[in-house]
Amino acid sequence: MFDECLYFNTVALARRLEREWTIAFKPFGLSPSQAFLLRTILNRPGLLQRELADALAISRPTATRVLDGLANKGLIERRDSERDGREYAIHPTRKAAALLSPLNEASAKVTKRLKKQLSEEVFANTVSRMRGVRAALE
Repeated sequence: MFDECLYFNTVALARRLEREWTIAFKPFGLSPSQAFLLRTILNRPGLLQRELADALAISRPTATRVLDGLANKGLIERRDSERDGREYAIHPTRKAAALLSPLNEASAKVTKRLKKQLSEEVFANTVSRMRGVRAALE
């Protein structure tokens, strides 16, 4: 019935992938959103909240909620920004820094498993095409 529906098929895929990433990040007590945002912060400390929202293609209020959760877990700290006095720069804590490698390893395991199931070529082509569709719709 919805075989040619972009909305239905992307949402169904997103739900399936959400389950995969939820399992991967559960040992860290993090949701997929928290884990991906934390990995971004660990790789690019000092970004402003809006820059993080843009990097993950999420709304600012969503970014704020995820950041609040990370702050409550002691994984990030907000510091006054020298670049923009209206926003905070987001920095990882030492506790978060200790998670960088384990989070990357957990993520790599999921990616490796998906590439094995789909084939490397199908995986790469799918990600590339989805990025292209997303960019065309923005």
